[in-house]
Amino acid sequence: MTHDHPAAPDRGVSRPFGRLLTAMATPFTADGSLDLDGAVRLATHLVDEQGNDALVLNGTTGESPTTSDAEKETLIRAVVEAIGDRAQIVAGVGTNDTRHTIELAAAAEKAGAHGLLVVTPYYSRPPQRGLVAHFTAVADGTGLPIMMYDIPHRAGVPIETETLVRLAAHERIVAVKDAKGDLTATGWVTSRTDLAFYSGEDSLTLPTLAVGGVGLVGTSTHFTGALAKQMIEAYDAGDTGTALALHRRLLPLFTGIFRSPGTILVKAGLNVLGLPAGPVRPPLVDATDDELALLRADCAAAGLDLPE
Repeated sequence: MTHDHPAAPDRGVSRPFGRLLTAMATPFTADGSLDLDGAVRLATHLVDEQGNDALVLNGTTGESPTTSDAEKETLIRAVVEAIGDRAQIVAGVGTNDTRHTIELAAAAEKAGAHGLLVVTPYYSRPPQRGLVAHFTAVADGTGLPIMMYDIPHRAGVPIETETLVRLAAHERIVAVKDAKGDLTATGWVTSRTDLAFYSGEDSLTLPTLAVGGVGLVGTSTHFTGALAKQMIEAYDAGDTGTALALHRRLLPLFTGIFRSPGTILVKAGLNVLGLPAGPVRPPLVDATDDELALLRADCAAAGLDLPE
């Protein structure tokens, strides 16, 4: 089918961090210490080979609960220096302590980050007005654009629609990593604000685009990035058939990467491919042979090779 007036590449939406981001694993050496050279090599691979427009450092996939503040800052500096001219670096700085989050945000900004990912304060389960106060305080304390991370199954509380609408008025709160899994709520917020919604669930990327989303912050995209980006670009160009075909092709890995906490299988796959990863830090545990076999099967189902 031809279009006399094909859809504009951006569909009129704002993409402050591009179309495709990967929440990058943090490589460690065999003894569990930070592997900075490995981080630079992995970041370079994700940008140059997998097509990422931006990388999220120090997120959950980056094992942020087990890395020190100093390690976080050192990692940002090294990756910004290596690839910061070719991709944006978004630093995960969210904690369940507003004061500590503001400190991490300041350190990330000083280290050269281009944006911040701020997760809903977890475990404490603050009320919605507490969320407004938290995100506003962080945004007031930085010069960087902020992507809020709405992930109720980890945080314990959602960022409700009215809260998102209220926070969208802040000039530095520009985006949402949406792992709520409520596409109706997402559609309401994208219709009422200019917030850029990035799917935080790999498998919900295509339906998120359909209700006004702009891209993906992925985990399986350590392996699927180039094809996931093609899917988003196809949708943007109005070629929904190609986008759907790519969604269906990648679905086994979009979902399979989460058979265990994503970091575990990401690092297992990277290690098999000879890319920097190393072990996970406790309380996570490295993948078993059976888990690795399932990952290989998921990759094969998606038409991607994970060698023996």
